[in-house]
Formats: sequence, C-alpha cells, structure tokens
Amino acid sequence: MDRPLEGIRALDCGIYHAGPGGLAILGDLGAEVIKIEQPKVGDPMRRLWRVGGVPLHIAGDRSLFFEGANRNKKSVTIDLKTEKGNEILHRLVRESDILLTNMRPGARKKLRMTYPLLKKTRPDLIYASVSAFGPKGPEKDRGGFDYLGQARSGFMHAMGEAGTPPVVCQFGIIDQATAIMVSQHIMTALYARERTGKGQEIQVSILGSALSLLYFNVLIAQLTGGDVPRHRRTTDQAMRNYYRCKDGRWIMLTLTPPARYWKSFCAALGHPELEEDPRFSTDDLRWENAGELVSLLDAIFLTRTVDRWLQIFQKYDLLCCAVQTVSDLHKDPQVTENGYLVDFDHPTLGKVKIPGYTAHFSENAAGTVSASPDLGEHTEEVLMEIGSYTKREIDVLKEEGVI
Repeated sequence: MDRPLEGIRALDCGIYHAGPGGLAILGDLGAEVIKIEQPKVGDPMRRLWRVGGVPLHIAGDRSLFFEGANRNKKSVTIDLKTEKGNEILHRLVRESDILLTNMRPGARKKLRMTYPLLKKTRPDLIYASVSAFGPKGPEKDRGGFDYLGQARSGFMHAMGEAGTPPVVCQFGIIDQATAIMVSQHIMTALYARERTGKGQEIQVSILGSALSLLYFNVLIAQLTGGDVPRHRRTTDQAMRNYYRCKDGRWIMLTLTPPARYWKSFCAALGHPELEEDPRFSTDDLRWENAGELVSLLDAIFLTRTVDRWLQIFQKYDLLCCAVQTVSDLHKDPQVTENGYLVDFDHPTLGKVKIPGYTAHFSENAAGTVSASPDLGEHTEEVLMEIGSYTKREIDVLKEEGVI
C-alpha cells in the first residue's frame, strides 16, 4: 500500500534526537528525508557509544541512538560554512517541502539558514525549529537535553513514590515526546499549506513537549493551587494500585470507579466476605482505610502467580495487566500481533525486532523501511537528482572539501 506522505521531501539540519526524530517519524509515513551533515564529522550522535549506564554501541561501529533517530533517511555531507555549501542548501530547499533544525538561533544566523532567508528561496516552506526551552524568554538561546526537560517541567516529581527523591525516566522519553510533537505540528502546517498555499515556521521545544505530557498535572496545579500528590503504594487507592504476586512479578489494577467493580473484585479474589466488610463497604471507607485494604490485598495476591490472577480477572472483566519490562514485550502477543514490535533486516545486526508504527491505516502503510544511512552515503545521488548538479561539478565540490 502507498504511504500517506509519499511525495513530501524534508531536509534534516539537526543533531541528536529531539527534532531529527520527528523526521524519522515522517519517514515512517513515506516522506523522503535528507539528512545534511558536516563532511568527515557528521551528527555527533553517530559516535555516541554510551549514555550513563546505557550501552549504545552496536555492530558496524554504529550507535543505537543514531539508528532510532535517523531511520528512513538519506545522508548528504555539505559544509554549510562555505558559500558553495550554502548554495547547495538553497538548491535543495527549493525542491523540498520541509526543513527542520535544532541549531541555536546564533548558529542558524551564522550559517544563513534562518526562516526569513530560506523563505525567499521557497515561499511555501515549512520550517521547523526545535529548542530546549522555547523560542522566547531569557533562556531561549540555551541548549538542553532530555533530562533537563524532565527536571524543568516537573516530570521528575510526578513519578516515583511519595517521600523519595525525584526520579528520572530512562531512556530519552522527553526527546521522543519532542520528536512526536514536531512531527504532528509539521503535518498540521502541511495541511494548512494545502488549504492556504502558505508556508510557515513552527517552533517546538523540549520543555513544551514535557509540559504537554504533564497536561493534567499542570492543569490541576494551576486550578487548585497544589501539586498532584505522588503515588504511595501502601496507602493509595487500593483498586488503582499494583501488587506483587507469588512468582515475584507484579500486577497492575485500574478499577475505577471502585464502586462499579467492588463486588466482582471481591468474588475474583476468592473473598466475597470483603464486600460487606464495614471497613470497605463504600468508596469513602475504602479510601479512608486504604492502608488496611492494601495490606490485606498484598497478602492475597501473594497466593497466586500473575498469569493465574490475569486468567481469573478476565472472567470478571476486571481491568488489569502484568507489570512488564521492555524486554518482556517480544513475548506479549498483544504487542506482536498489533505490529508494535516488528521484524527488520538490519544491515549490520541481521534479523532483529524493532518498534513498529503504532497507528493503523486502512488505506496506507507506515513503518521503518531503512536503517540509518552511512555518513554521506547519498551525497552524489541527491545532488544530481535534486540539486541538478553534474558529475563534474560534484567532483569539483569534493576536491574543494565542500561535500
């Protein structure tokens, strides 16, 4: 089947993941994505072998992080600091729909690739810029990464148990949220261009994307004057909680509103007497005596394995699931049958499983079609086919170090 964005061309003038990852998503949807990199250097993420305790080095001297952010792309090397390099960029812009960059404003101005300049070359260009903290304010020119988005937004205080230090989430969750946000807004701008014929600049930030994930936390804080309390497993709502089972694994329950499920929940537990227990007979009492109920449920759940509890609860249509690690996902039939993990033939790793595209189209296909490119792998192809350069001109550009 056709892909929904076939015929759309995007230029990636960014590094790392927040931003460039958004064009990888457009590539999943069929857009042609051309990554512009510095000759002999490339995106520094190509050599990112480890972040903290997370190993990223894979076969072929590739970085796993680079793979995820640059799937479906072509690589072209251009020295944008040169006059001829800038001319190449403008030729490519003339034939493209989108340009994305996460360079800071000063660097964009120095390289003559600001929106006002490129708009003269392609008036209906969609120009996407990604920053750390937003395009306005005292820190608009500062750089930043995922952890800063988690910290600045309040995300670290929204996770973990009450009374514990702030918690960071591995790996790159806010960078990926930023990638999703920029892909969404690029497609919105493309749709607006279809209706009006006008291009525009869109501005997305790591901080703003983190705040979007925390929409209800932020809304509650602003409208009530207080933060959303962190979860405390031992005293929080018992039917919206998680419990260790006989096999050492955990099960998560989300039985809300509790009154709707209380009778069937007690029956599924094998303790119908709890239904009329005066400590727990109403929602208010179940909340007031949550510590006692959680303690009681802790003992009950330890009597059976997760799989057995899931079988029992399914008969009663109780909303629950196992608490899994990401390493468990390939064994989960719900994940595999929906294509959330798919088989992929990687050039250096061979046959592997990778994340699939998580939406389904009735008339279109979507998903990864190619691994990340080698540095400069498509330079000649792109310059000849899109930039209209001759083989002789390309040879001269190589001799001069422009490409």
